Amino acid sequence: MLKDIIFSIVIGGVVGILGHVRKHGKIIMPRKTKKFIYLGYLEEMLLGAIFSLLLVMYISPDSYVEKLTISISAGIGGDVVLTSYKQFKQKGSE
Repeated sequence: MLKDIIFSIVIGGVVGILGHVRKHGKIIMPRKTKKFIYLGYLEEMLLGAIFSLLLVMYISPDSYVEKLTISISAGIGGDVVLTSYKQFKQKGSE
């Protein structure tokens, strides 16, 4: 069980970082501004890891191939949720 948790967190985090690089073209480091803290690549990495962990725990696949595909799809899903939230937030401020 612990192997499943670690495996899903690592794969989801890597997919989150790859999605960040695909979106921005580079890795943006975390930084603090006057109003808020921007997490940079950590934001996508954490979302991918959390979504991957939740989905693997919910489905509880049997083989590592299933765990890998579920973790990758959950990492991509985390990126989609983050992107849609940012678009929703921008439309609300207009």
